This record gives sequence, C-alpha cells and structure tokens, in this order.
Amino acid sequence: MMASAVFTSRLLGVLVLLGSSAVHAEVSEAPSELPALSAASEQASVVGVSSGGYMASQVAVAWPERFSGVGVLAAGPWSCAQGALSLALNQCMNTRRGLPSLDELHQRRERYESLDQVGEQKALSQLRAFVWHGEEDDVVVPELGSLLAEQWQRWLSSPEQLRYVRSENTGHGWPIRLPKHANATPQSLGGCRQGGGSHVLACDEDVSGDMLTWLYPERDVNPSEGELIAFDQSEYAVKGLADVGYVYIPKACEAGGCPVTIALHGCQMSVEAIGDTFVRYSGLNHWAAEHRQVVLYPQAKSSMANPQGCWDWWGFAESTWQINPLHDTREGTQISALMNMLDQLQSTPE
Repeated sequence: MMASAVFTSRLLGVLVLLGSSAVHAEVSEAPSELPALSAASEQASVVGVSSGGYMASQVAVAWPERFSGVGVLAAGPWSCAQGALSLALNQCMNTRRGLPSLDELHQRRERYESLDQVGEQKALSQLRAFVWHGEEDDVVVPELGSLLAEQWQRWLSSPEQLRYVRSENTGHGWPIRLPKHANATPQSLGGCRQGGGSHVLACDEDVSGDMLTWLYPERDVNPSEGELIAFDQSEYAVKGLADVGYVYIPKACEAGGCPVTIALHGCQMSVEAIGDTFVRYSGLNHWAAEHRQVVLYPQAKSSMANPQGCWDWWGFAESTWQINPLHDTREGTQISALMNMLDQLQSTPE
C-alpha cells in the first residue's frame, strides 16, 4: 500500500489545464450556479494534462459527436489502465510491464461501441487532436505519448487532423510563456526540465495557444474581456469531485453562441491543492478572451481512495463490485458529471 501510494503520487502529480496569463479576471468568492449560457452546441473541445489528459481522451471517445477537438498533454493511450491500478502504475507511467497493446485497446473500444457505451467510430474519426509530451518527462515516459499519438492516428480520417509535439528539454507539466506583467514567483512555477512547484513550467512555450489554435484553425481574433467565476459543483456531485468548480466567460459570450473548452487538471493541481496558479498562468483564458471561448475548469478532490486529487482514469470512482468499472465509458460517473456541466453551459436561460 505504501509503494502504491508513492507511485500514485508521482504518477499523476502533473498539471492542470487551467489559467490565464494576460487576462486579469477576479474569481468570485461565493460560488453560484453554473450558468446557462446558450453556448454553441458545436465545436466544443476537451483538453487535459496527465490524469486530466487521460480523462480528456476518455470523454472524447465516450462522446465524440459532442466535440470537435481533443488535446492531451503528458499522458498515454486511451484506456491504458483498463480499470486496474497496477497497470496504471506499471504500464501507463513507466513501462515496467512493457508497453500497452494498441490492438488490445482497440478491441476494448470496439467492444464498448458494440454495447453503445462509447461513440461511433465515424464520429471519432472527425475530431482534431493535439498531443504534447516533454522529452524529459520522468513521470509518464515519452514513449507513452508516442503511443497515444499513434492511437489517435489510427482513429482519425486523415493524418492532417493530428498534431503531435515532442518538446525538448521539457519535463512533466504544462509549459507556459509568462507575460511581462506577470507577478508569479519562482516558487509557484516549475523548472522547465525538472518540473516541480505547481507543474506550470516556465519554458517560454505557449502550449495553450498552440493547442487551441490547432483545434480551432479558422477562428478570428475578436477580443473580449472576461470573468472567472466560481460555481457550485456540488450540484454535479459524484465520487472524486470537489464542491466548487470554475468557468471563464468572456463578456461577449454572455449573450450565447461561444464554443466551450473543458479543461482538466492533473493530480495535486486543483485549486484546493495549489490555489489559482493554473487559473492565472496556463494561457487558456488569454486565448479564450482573444477568440471568444468559454473555458470550464471542473475540479477533482483528494480522498482516501484518491489521495492526490486525480481524475478517474483507472476506475476508483465506480462501484467496487464491478468487474469492469466502466469509468472510461458513457456510464462512467465522472464522465457523466462533466457532460452534465457541458449540457448546462449549452442550455438556454429560462
């Protein structure tokens, strides 16, 4: 148990996809209801890092017809853990038990599809995908990122729908380019190669901008100031979710019609764990303000079953009696909660 806890801590102590650098939005202290924004029902995307990257793939595979793009940082192939913590630790971070078999995982997805537990291959093939991995990542080895890129390439209709980036001299985390006016201290940021700190890496690399520009290649620059709002996430209560989540809303999006990006943090990278470092500095809000995009920041929490506050990519949030926990399907409790949040943002105000 001690060894597993240590490995789990390392495994997913990665980064979150949150934040803004150039956007000075104040977070509402008292959480309100997640608003109905009449957000666009098309062109939604889901992105994540480490455990959030694994979850981003799970969401996209479960509901591909609801998304146009997926972005994954510092994670391995979809469903790599197959519901087993031992595989998560020994085949999906390092490769002590060898590399995962893409053929086996392909069969798993086909089986799910035959049971209507994930989306159809035709819908999956239409997505745009962005995969990023640091060459010096010692938490999730880079070979797993290469396998993820290969997996997505098998699913997509054309090689032109995938962008795969291997970043030299970069460790496990979310690289950023700090704006000149940033007040972040060295202690709140990680070294580009070593990681650490908040795992927001001071690398002079704007991965948020690169990723979202890839996922939305035809979006014009149309700036709008925005606000970061805390919302009552307990309305979507399932195992592993915190009581409060966050959403960034450009003022121009209050009237509706803006697409939504779901941004999923890694282990130990929630607001509960490190405050608003990711919210301020990942760069997502900056791109969203420039291009009129809503960014949803759901929050996981730590618990006895999940001490590092990871997203569920190995099955801990499902019933213990299940032989197959179905965490990576439409029946997964966390996936269902995330889709309910997206539904709310896309709904029409009463």
